Amino acid sequence: MARDSIPGTREYPKMNQIADRHRHTPSAEYRYHRLRAASERFQAPVDALDAAQRTVVERLAEQTWTLESLVLATDEARDTLIPERHLDEALTEVRRRYPDEGAFLADLARNGLDETGLRQALRRELIFDAVMTRVGARAEAVSEEEVRRFHAEHPERFQIPERRAARHILITINADYAENGREAARARIEALAADAQARPDAFGQLARRHSECPTALEDGRLGTLPRGRLYPELDAALFALDAGQVSGVLESEIGFHLLWCEHIEPARTIDFEQARPHIRERLQSQRRHDCQKAWIARLRRAGT
Repeated sequence: MARDSIPGTREYPKMNQIADRHRHTPSAEYRYHRLRAASERFQAPVDALDAAQRTVVERLAEQTWTLESLVLATDEARDTLIPERHLDEALTEVRRRYPDEGAFLADLARNGLDETGLRQALRRELIFDAVMTRVGARAEAVSEEEVRRFHAEHPERFQIPERRAARHILITINADYAENGREAARARIEALAADAQARPDAFGQLARRHSECPTALEDGRLGTLPRGRLYPELDAALFALDAGQVSGVLESEIGFHLLWCEHIEPARTIDFEQARPHIRERLQSQRRHDCQKAWIARLRRAGT
């Protein structure tokens, strides 16, 4: 269960007093929450944050640490044992985020942690996750009738729009280079257009040799796209092409283009049999989440 999906902790003064003490004399476990908040919110280490970002991180760390502490004080948590091999795996996963052991240990030290403290923090995290999984498992199973009703009441969610597999050649316009001046660039793209239209199957080779787009490394592949993913001029042209057809010269704000529509995936509807397992899991996941939230709310009421 995502910890930031639980309502905030400001209305629970007893737990906030605990969090406040950890903010001023932070334990290793609390420092881990702070480190994780900085990484998840700003993709940066704590010591690289400015004052405003540190305030945000401190608030997030207090919220997640307080929630974790609330859950770990329950009978469910006291009955939960984490095998040492699971802790080893969690520690290894953290290590993998660093280029080497030195960088790993240096980052721990910068954040007031060592391997023992990190292991303690990870144990708390694994217990929290295990307890929330157990609580979520208490949710009532979704019935077949509920699955069918969801499919019938949300038909728009089961419509897959038409998509087109496309490749692309770009010649940029740049007056600083003779071959990319407007007239020279236009002449180059027109020559490529004539070649590509005569030999559509050679489009990938032409893209690799001549395109000035990074997709040249993949023979010009743009992927299989729904409407609205490209520049408007290119989007309109792509969805006007037949399968296997090469466009004429197109122009956008970055230069001249050619497009090849390799094939077309028509719009389709996902029928109930295909959708059933996905709907069931979606509804069951929401029910588990609601069960967890209700359990947390009861714990908070009991602690006030």
